[in-house]
Amino acid sequence: MFVIPDDLPIELTPFTFLLGDWRGSGVVSYSIDENANENEFFQTASFRPLPLGKVEFAAEVKDGSGNLIAQERGYFSLSRPASSSDAGPGLLPSDGTKLLTVREDLELWRNKNGGFDIEALIVHPQGVAELYFGQIKGARIDLATDAVLRSPNAKEYNAGTRLMGLVEGALLWAWDMAALGQPLKSHASARLEKVE
Repeated sequence: MFVIPDDLPIELTPFTFLLGDWRGSGVVSYSIDENANENEFFQTASFRPLPLGKVEFAAEVKDGSGNLIAQERGYFSLSRPASSSDAGPGLLPSDGTKLLTVREDLELWRNKNGGFDIEALIVHPQGVAELYFGQIKGARIDLATDAVLRSPNAKEYNAGTRLMGLVEGALLWAWDMAALGQPLKSHASARLEKVE
């Protein structure tokens, strides 16, 4: 059971199951030759609601010796056209109005599949930014990249899909990617437990 915080922006209600801190382990396996192997990793992740109607995401992955392998930062939100209630571009403020004032209005954004269209921007310090589109339905998120932006100095990475879902109280996720000359295929998966 999820308790929706009183101060949670209405448009973040579908993300309630994600909010908080998570910790667990997973396996990365991405073969680029015949000598593929699996490596266990340990991950911490946090999902924080922001007053601007976004969920801020941060994650760190370490190996069994505690060495940092990867970091990610990003934002999840409902996918909808920008309005005068949104800030930006740049530092331009919003007009101060709220887009939604009652939770019932959120139902107007439900898609034909019974979920909500969402988008996510995830940035990696290795010079890669991913823009995902997908949906959130119940306690499950399905995303696919619409665009991948990478520095000319970054390793090749072309596309990805991500699946996240709550199963028996644990957050399970899987990430497929197309990189290093390989087609879209399984890259990593993990099981995270909520940190109380």
